[in-house]
Amino acid sequence: MASAYYEFYRGSSIGMALTDSLDELITSGAITPQLAMKVLQQFDKSLADTMVKSVKGHLHTYRLCDDVWTFIVKNPQFKMESNEVVSAPRIKIIACKNGDAIEAGKK
Repeated sequence: MASAYYEFYRGSSIGMALTDSLDELITSGAITPQLAMKVLQQFDKSLADTMVKSVKGHLHTYRLCDDVWTFIVKNPQFKMESNEVVSAPRIKIIACKNGDAIEAGKK
């Protein structure tokens, strides 16, 4: 069974820019809608996998509602592949169970 990834990150600045670019490519005939969907699915997977890695910062707030965790992290730092450190004053992380985790719990 293919893993189910949530589409939260498509609403981020980079996700919206990707979606806009893919729409333009579809409209111009450069790619098919099916290829665009594959690109978006890979984007979902890549961002979810990246967010699993550690984020350094101060956990300011957390809450759980309907199996959805929300974390507010102040002064987070992300280490990039180039070893550059990127920081921000505050970020919000939304985490959910994926389909595989739900299925594993039923076994």
